[in-house]
Amino acid sequence: MAYDEGLAHRLGESLGDLPDLATKKMFGTLVFLWRGNMLVGALGSDLLARVGPEAQADALARPGTRVFDFTGKPMKGWVVVDGEAISEDEALEDWLALCREFVEALPPK
Repeated sequence: MAYDEGLAHRLGESLGDLPDLATKKMFGTLVFLWRGNMLVGALGSDLLARVGPEAQADALARPGTRVFDFTGKPMKGWVVVDGEAISEDEALEDWLALCREFVEALPPK
């Protein structure tokens, strides 16, 4: 699946001030890594969000979300957020803050 260039640009703009930020193509998409840990990705026009296992149930209760099921087995701590649910910058920023909170607690790789 190709990723949406517009979403990738928005993610880059929003995350650009993070030190040790990198991008990598994987899962057929573009992911953003922070200090070597996957943070978010552009999955088509949807957001691939790493919220952590403890926040996953709450994240899935939010509108426009679904389990990230890449291999036929749901990935713990990850959700996919529909592109329409992040069309407003404020909504995207809320998701990015949630992802940053989880990944910030991880040791750098």
